[in-house]
Amino acid sequence: MKNDLCSLSATDLVRAYAKKQLSPVEATRAVLERIGKLNPVLNAFCLVDEKQAIEKAKQSERRWAKGSPQGLLDGVPVSIKDLLLTRGWPTLRGSKTVDPKGPWNDDAPVVARLREHGAVLLGKTTTPEFGWKGVTDGPLTGITRNPWNPKMTPGGSSGGGAAAVAAGMGPLTVGTDGGGSIRIPCSFTGLVGLKPSFGRVPAWPLSPMGTVAHVGPMTRTVTDTALLLNVLSLPDTRDWHALPHDGRDYRVGLEDGVKGLRIAYSADLGYAKVDPEIAAIVKRSIGNFRDLGAHVEAQDPGFGDCGPLFAAHWFPGAAYVVRNTHPRKRAFMDKGLLETARMGEKYTTAQYLDAMQKRGALGVLMNHFHESWDLLVTPTLPLAAFEAGKEVSNLLKEKRWTDWSPFSYPFNLTQQPAATVPCGLTKKGLPVGLHIVGARYADALVLRAARAFESTQPLRTPDVGQLEA
Repeated sequence: MKNDLCSLSATDLVRAYAKKQLSPVEATRAVLERIGKLNPVLNAFCLVDEKQAIEKAKQSERRWAKGSPQGLLDGVPVSIKDLLLTRGWPTLRGSKTVDPKGPWNDDAPVVARLREHGAVLLGKTTTPEFGWKGVTDGPLTGITRNPWNPKMTPGGSSGGGAAAVAAGMGPLTVGTDGGGSIRIPCSFTGLVGLKPSFGRVPAWPLSPMGTVAHVGPMTRTVTDTALLLNVLSLPDTRDWHALPHDGRDYRVGLEDGVKGLRIAYSADLGYAKVDPEIAAIVKRSIGNFRDLGAHVEAQDPGFGDCGPLFAAHWFPGAAYVVRNTHPRKRAFMDKGLLETARMGEKYTTAQYLDAMQKRGALGVLMNHFHESWDLLVTPTLPLAAFEAGKEVSNLLKEKRWTDWSPFSYPFNLTQQPAATVPCGLTKKGLPVGLHIVGARYADALVLRAARAFESTQPLRTPDVGQLEA
């Protein structure tokens, strides 16, 4: 398959539209053709609306012809995770328990902003049921696969979006991240993904998982991530957790580099087990920051295993989801979700309140940590993508997805911005991610460091030609 229009970034597309070198209709048709060829193999989309996409692309084409684009993403193809409300389309949340008939009259804040900026919405991407786990498969949509190797998982829970963008089925997608659900699939598929500071991107309705859940961009380049964040972070009064909108353009200062920054490198957070090959790739990558002028030292952040603390927040959220599902419908739900919900039901109010106090203490610890360090860098994940259709890579060592994702969920608890950027490939040709964490609200600094690192890396993309159905 040729590296054609589907390989262009959103930034490239907008520039080409402005110069009248390319039409939004041409770009949209190319992406829809790619979806038609690859989605039967990858199962990244659970809904594609070709008619609407072409119509919106034609409207965009007319605006560009007049030299009056509607916004920052006018004519750019974008996909939406099937946890986010989208007017006129069912949002089934990967579940057979949701009535497709709706009504579907509302857009989530991010979807509303995308429409306002002229984006061409392609469809909805797959997610495990209610986004409950770090891989993407479930009773409604089946198994989603990794374009680098379709035998492997793309991760999750934003796995459909990651598979789509990695395979050229649109340059941008919007995901959610309650414990790593943006960063896990971006790491497994060689993408850039940002979990912004909590409240940076307005969300409505609030996730059942509460204030560990974030919404953010998933793209192929850091520049596109900054561009998409400009749109997603615009204000919406429906989110009472949202940060005050500061009007920042996250592309400004993106190329300022990391010279003089204090970067702490933690190979394992002091307790995580990391595959030796992954550890070696990440360790080599750290030298790039030194070469760029940063001060880098090995330094763990100083907290212990956050797994039990995260479980005390996540598992009761799963219980809430199941408790609000009619008993007759529960037979159609993912067995793993039901098991997690049963564990969540066992938490007492006193235990939950205790977990909230410990979460606060963790946040304070990281506030103090960032008084000495501008950024913390770790592996995004301790392993490469494993077999699709499985929740864990090794049943003898792992029980739940949280057992193999120790680097992501601590920073959902602390609500800090955290990005993953590709840093290499394993011997089997699977992507590895570098995790960059900043102090709360330092989203721009995280993106700046991600862009500096990205500038040292070759562009790596999967060979999608071999995937055609």
